[in-house]
Amino acid sequence: MQTQLKIKLSLFMFLQYFIWSCWYMTLGSYLGTVLKFNGEQIGLAYGAFAWGAILSPFIVGLIADRFFASEKIIAVLGVVGGLVMLGIPQLKTFGAVYPMLILYCTLYAPTLALGNSISMTHLADAKKDFPFVKIFSAVGWIAGGVVLSQLKAEQSTLQYYLAGGSSIVFGLFALVLPHTPPKKKGQDVSLGEVLGLDALALLKRPAFAIFILCMFLICIPLYFYFVNMGSYLTQLKWEDMAQKMTLAQVSDILFLILLPLMLKKLGYKKTIFLGIFAWVTRYFMLSASASGTGTLLIFGAILLHGVCYDFLFIAGQLYVDSEANERIRGAAQGLIAIILWGFGSLVGTYLAGYFMEQHKLAAPKGDITHDWSAIWATPAWIALGVLVLFLIFFREPRGTTSAR
Repeated sequence: MQTQLKIKLSLFMFLQYFIWSCWYMTLGSYLGTVLKFNGEQIGLAYGAFAWGAILSPFIVGLIADRFFASEKIIAVLGVVGGLVMLGIPQLKTFGAVYPMLILYCTLYAPTLALGNSISMTHLADAKKDFPFVKIFSAVGWIAGGVVLSQLKAEQSTLQYYLAGGSSIVFGLFALVLPHTPPKKKGQDVSLGEVLGLDALALLKRPAFAIFILCMFLICIPLYFYFVNMGSYLTQLKWEDMAQKMTLAQVSDILFLILLPLMLKKLGYKKTIFLGIFAWVTRYFMLSASASGTGTLLIFGAILLHGVCYDFLFIAGQLYVDSEANERIRGAAQGLIAIILWGFGSLVGTYLAGYFMEQHKLAAPKGDITHDWSAIWATPAWIALGVLVLFLIFFREPRGTTSAR
């Protein structure tokens, strides 16, 4: 039974991230090249996912946990989200595209938490088996990028049809997942519990407060990569852009495997330090790449993704889990999710688009329409500031502790 369950959950993760990969990394390229949106509009469009992350707890906490089985909610969200995505290619103005993206992301984002919840509930040894299942999310992302490039759809409406059709398949597939009834059926759920506010007690600890502050601040430079990379590579005339960018997920799989060893050998502070340092290095490499023939530097920056993501955010989530007791563990993970993918994303995506627009060249140099060296240097210096703040003020926890 567990083998069959793991196969189903792995396919679920594959489809979930295949959908995301089909449109997210190439959104900026499509909006800028095809629809001629400016930098600020592209930044706001990427921020649609932040609104989805902010609104997601209301769907999960107020609806899924109280009234309906998780697999049925995912089925509805997947099918309706797919229909919304299929409508996006018909829209040509920012005023039409932006709210539709927010609607789609609000439908998609809850499936991330619900899928993890189903996995944790039904896997016999979640700590051992969930990482293996989760690897297929990276495989799905890679597959989405490869298919997108093979179809030459990076700047085409085809990407939205592909994502929309896959989303409908994903929703229908959710119905074969094990039945997961609502956890709090018939119970009153407070708004504070839904938003993870119970975990605010952890902020009384100076080290945890510094950690949360640094996680929020690092989101500002982080989203420069997601918002601007597609536009940058498009202006450089990279072929099969989406396919080449999936090297980031290959790196992600490798360093996800190495993460437990790194945490054991180095602890949380040094591991997270390496994660932030990787972001500094990544952006200085991209800045240098814009000053000349920097193809190798760009590939290097892409391949750093595993260190950037796993050593910072996955290690960070494990740190939060170690600091929270059983009573507030779920609330603590909800809190960091809203900070990282909600408010942090909202600020980061807007500023990434704003700085892209501010560094638009008065006279384009061939296909290059922006000062990319300056654009990439901006998040590099911000990340360096966060690195110094973290290094000085964060203290390594003395073993696992519990919130009082």
